[in-house]
Amino acid sequence: MSLDWGAVRPGEERLSDSGLPPQAGSPGAWPVGLPPGPQPERPRTMRRSRRMLVRALAALVLLPFVLSAAYILVPPVSTLMLARWVTLRPVERVWVPIEAISPALPRAVIASEDAKFCRHRGVDWGELRTVIEEAGEDGPSRGASTISMQVVKNLFLWQGFGYVRKPVEIVLAHWLELIWSKRRMMEVYLNTVEWGPDGVFGAEAISRKAFGKSAGQLTAREAALLTAALPNPVVRNSARPTRGQIRRAGTVAARAAQADASCVSR
Repeated sequence: MSLDWGAVRPGEERLSDSGLPPQAGSPGAWPVGLPPGPQPERPRTMRRSRRMLVRALAALVLLPFVLSAAYILVPPVSTLMLARWVTLRPVERVWVPIEAISPALPRAVIASEDAKFCRHRGVDWGELRTVIEEAGEDGPSRGASTISMQVVKNLFLWQGFGYVRKPVEIVLAHWLELIWSKRRMMEVYLNTVEWGPDGVFGAEAISRKAFGKSAGQLTAREAALLTAALPNPVVRNSARPTRGQIRRAGTVAARAAQADASCVSR
């Protein structure tokens, strides 16, 4: 008979009457799989870091939805502007309401960038399907971004990696179409698009720089020249257009005369 009635200290095993450690499941045995002594807890810092990461990702996802609601009234800035400010590069932008912009400019932009702007709800699914069907092994040879999708990219997203960015663009473009009017969409686009080298953004800044006048005084030809530079405004100079730009501006002006701009008209 065992006369050991004393408490077992941590790290010691209680012996059975036979003098051997008790078997699993018998009284006094340690739980299966757990060694004697206190179990080490998972570091609190790891759990705290995981929670912080989840919260940061949630905030990142929600940020565009919160900002887009604020941008109904507040003049927004683009990610390209923010990138230039962070890297201490100049940004030239003068926000003006759409009423202060010549009607020729939104008509030219619609004719060149998004002919169905006044009819779709953020995404031109027919055009997007055509681009996907025409895509070769190297991917699509042209884009299918609507003005709404371009606004989303300018305000909230990054340049490049289109296959990753496009689904996000589509979701946010539908969201903006729900809470913004078409007129507000065009107003934001005209004031945030990059329109020239050295940090020139928006219609007012490029109008002053290229033609020495305000955006409200642009002629149909000048509006077409500005729009013709949009595919690559950093390289294409609206003040000194090439022959190719002049030809493209003529095409844009002809299309603009027939463009449906009823959703943004005064």
